[in-house]
Amino acid sequence: MSKVIKFGANRVWRTYQGGKLLDSIEGKEVPVDSSFPEDWIGSTVEARNVGREHISEGLAIVKDEKGESVPFRDLLKNNQEYFLGKNGSEVRPLDDIPLVKYLDSSTRLHFQAHPTREFAQERLGLPRGKTEAYVILETREDISEPYIYAGFQRPPSREQLKEWIETQDIDAIESCFDRIPVKPGDVFLLPGGRPHALGEGILMLEIMEPSDLAVRFEFERCGYEIPEKARFMDRGIETALDVFNFDPVTPEKTDAEFRCEPTELSSDGQGNRLEELIGSDQTPCFTVRRASVTGRFERKEETFFYGIVTDGSGKLKIGNEVVQLERWERFFCPAGVTEFEYQSDSGMSILECYPGNT
Repeated sequence: MSKVIKFGANRVWRTYQGGKLLDSIEGKEVPVDSSFPEDWIGSTVEARNVGREHISEGLAIVKDEKGESVPFRDLLKNNQEYFLGKNGSEVRPLDDIPLVKYLDSSTRLHFQAHPTREFAQERLGLPRGKTEAYVILETREDISEPYIYAGFQRPPSREQLKEWIETQDIDAIESCFDRIPVKPGDVFLLPGGRPHALGEGILMLEIMEPSDLAVRFEFERCGYEIPEKARFMDRGIETALDVFNFDPVTPEKTDAEFRCEPTELSSDGQGNRLEELIGSDQTPCFTVRRASVTGRFERKEETFFYGIVTDGSGKLKIGNEVVQLERWERFFCPAGVTEFEYQSDSGMSILECYPGNT
């Protein structure tokens, strides 16, 4: 079996529209926006879609050593120490694996907030919350000013927000936010508790804790109304309001609060560079790096990661095994692979998504 595991498309139904660019990446003849705007890369998490519980969605399917299709999650369990390695003296649990997605929006997403890890553990009896990060990859040509909403710039009171949610006064909710402009290459970290919404026309890589927990406090987008059970994590509105971080993030502080600047970890002066986009000093939930390759780039790592080729093409070499990499392809490199080499004559950029330090 190949040491490196490549992933095919794993589109997941969501409550908003998008996915036209993902169709193009997959080579479909007539790309269209639809209710499948996300591709869950190597996912070990099942999607929580109320009304679609009879459909298994979210779990990535791969080929095992016998050539049979199995959930990637099951493949990992068969040799967990090799694939995931150890955290201290213990084999890493599946809960340490970040959920990584392509997300391609054609509309502004619902206003939502996600629980912190502490909230999920203490109030929901679940191991992980949903701190998440965005790496902006592309924006659509017909969107002149792409943006995100993040944190309340002008927080409402709890009672005011409750009233606006119950009456669905979206204009009032939206007035609590300022648009934060985005462009390809931008990186953002959204801690659990911060209300947010992604603007229309953005293709991004989303990295998050492995859960699908969300407080959706806007109920309708594109003609689809979210079922009541799916709005507040199947809890009441008071529990949902407890999720929110109401602390203001004033306009002059939004970049410091949410935007992440790359830190160079290594460079050989020949065009090979490794940068840290999100590190352990910013969140314990995951780490994100970017490898820029020109020629041959030798690497040593002791932790598994997901690789996503965002620019160019090249090869990944592990011993005698050579894996061809094309733009937009995604793969998993096990913890048991401690030495490897990227190769590219024309240049290649790879986002690497690692587990956190807990």
